[in-house]
Amino acid sequence: MLTVSVKWQKEVFKAVEIDTSQPPYVFKCHLCDLTGVPPERQKIMVKGGLLKDDADWSTVGVKQGQKLMMMGTADEVVKAPEKGPVFMEDLPEEEQVVSLGHSAGLFNLGNTCYMNSTVQCLHSVPELKSALVKYSHSGRSNDLDQTSHMLTVATRDLFNELDRSVKPVAPMQFWMVLRKKYPQFGQLHNGVFMQQDAEECWTQLLYTLSQSLRSPGSSENADTVKDLFGIELASRIHCQESGEESSETESVYSLKCHISQEVNHLHEGLKHGLKSELEKASPALGRSAIYLKESRINGLPRYLTIQFVRFFWKRESNQKAKILRKVDYTLELDVYDLCSDELRKQLEGPRQILRDEEGKKLGLKANEKSSGSKDDDVKMTDAEGSSNASAESSVTTSQEGVHSDKGTRLTGIYDLVAVLTHKGRSADSGHYVAWVKQENGKWIEFDDDNPIHQREEDIVKLSGGGALPQLRIIII
Repeated sequence: MLTVSVKWQKEVFKAVEIDTSQPPYVFKCHLCDLTGVPPERQKIMVKGGLLKDDADWSTVGVKQGQKLMMMGTADEVVKAPEKGPVFMEDLPEEEQVVSLGHSAGLFNLGNTCYMNSTVQCLHSVPELKSALVKYSHSGRSNDLDQTSHMLTVATRDLFNELDRSVKPVAPMQFWMVLRKKYPQFGQLHNGVFMQQDAEECWTQLLYTLSQSLRSPGSSENADTVKDLFGIELASRIHCQESGEESSETESVYSLKCHISQEVNHLHEGLKHGLKSELEKASPALGRSAIYLKESRINGLPRYLTIQFVRFFWKRESNQKAKILRKVDYTLELDVYDLCSDELRKQLEGPRQILRDEEGKKLGLKANEKSSGSKDDDVKMTDAEGSSNASAESSVTTSQEGVHSDKGTRLTGIYDLVAVLTHKGRSADSGHYVAWVKQENGKWIEFDDDNPIHQREEDIVKLSGGGALPQLRIIII
């Protein structure tokens, strides 16, 4: 064992031991502990040149008490973090929500999964939340009844609580006001609250919000719900027997996907839903007659709501029955061919711009001539109908559904953002679940108080059939 001194930069390390039974690399590791210079960077001057890692100490000629010179740059000293690790549970609850990437679940208060699923789907619409935030306790107009005002306030407060909370929320106040406004949701059977239809809850809640968030005296929020969800339909009503024909326009908040043996895809069901037969008095015939009503979309909203008509009244059993048939759908829907000629003309320009943008991504040249023909639009539907939508395009196409006077592009192409399903064979039983796309593009299954992460490719498997969950409502 030898003892030497080592000079490095302006420092001198005295009485540094060398174990001559070990290779010089071990000595260099010891110097690394003293100086912070890694062995591979050390240059130690000895007789005959530089000290090598595998040299033989007997030939190096190092003597007891000798002074060695070392050159080399030390590694940067890793500083201790100014703040220690912060665990998720130690963060403020608002920051925990951001870290999780999704809002809280809702406790089932006794067959209230229909209500919880409805709330979670509507909660996914940021523009609706913004409108509710602006609604004050004293904001009730003279023509709005007290219970509608209370339900709007309860909805606003529940949405705020969902955004702030990590733990599941008990929607007790909202449920109490909902039952007060619409007593059918308070029906009891053997002392237990009955299961209700989510579509009915959706319709009634949306109607209430359409009344309360309308501000006739203000340009702001003039008709928030209609702008977000309202669909304008232009209909032709024709009686083949008498030749009578008339037209009418109406505003609805959802399209119906009628399910029959011929319907295998959502688009087919929507076409069926825009045709119906009416029996009414015919002035020409002086009696009742059958009229055919054919409708076209004449105005598109920002968010398109579609109801799958799965329940019908079965006369022989005197109760609601459910159609379990599987109806396929994709993550993107193009409604161009369901629109009126007038609306199609408005869509043609923006659709061509969208094609050009997609072409640029693929390295293709944009068409100099705008090709807004019907044939081209149909081809676009075929090409895009099967593609998966990214988070970015979801935000974009949800805005493209707004009327052109809002200054945003209108294309008629929508991306899926929320799904509400029902599992079971009866409308008065079974279980409702909401599947909602978050701002980060991830999908969350809200099964009452239990939010579960889901893959995007699994969302299109909710098309039903047998014991699987069946679609009831989707928002795109």
